[in-house]
Amino acid sequence: MGLKEDLEDWLRGYSRLVILGVGNPLRGDDALGVRIIRELRGKVPSGVRLIEGGIMPENFIGKIRRFRPSHILLIDAARFGGRVGDARLIKPEHISGVAISTHSMPLSILIELICAGTKAKIALLGIEPKNTDFGEEVSLEVREAIKGSAKLIAEVLSQLGGG
Repeated sequence: MGLKEDLEDWLRGYSRLVILGVGNPLRGDDALGVRIIRELRGKVPSGVRLIEGGIMPENFIGKIRRFRPSHILLIDAARFGGRVGDARLIKPEHISGVAISTHSMPLSILIELICAGTKAKIALLGIEPKNTDFGEEVSLEVREAIKGSAKLIAEVLSQLGGG
């Protein structure tokens, strides 16, 4: 199954969705989560809340819980052994096996904290980075993946008609 089918399957029946972009805009490809959120602004249904979590996504747990989402999609750079720019939907039980980028709190712990206050289905859209060094630019491959992933998410949400 491809990413589009994975997203459609995972999102099927959603009523309220939080998309949380995680990453450090000063560390090259690690900026991808935040950049995808920016690409999605104005392109998602009303039942979707977009949050730029940046390097401290745990600061938004209260806001996420108050929204009472049925689904939460985290977006971040993830090293899973794919080619640079490859995107994969990763379920929570598989996140601990993925090397995640550069944040103050591991995503596995963030997910546990979110789950403690919501019954939402959670998944990570991970994109294989090329470079997460401080001060680097976002690589061409990841810039293309940002545009493609944002377009795909908007398309799937539009087709499902949820929210």
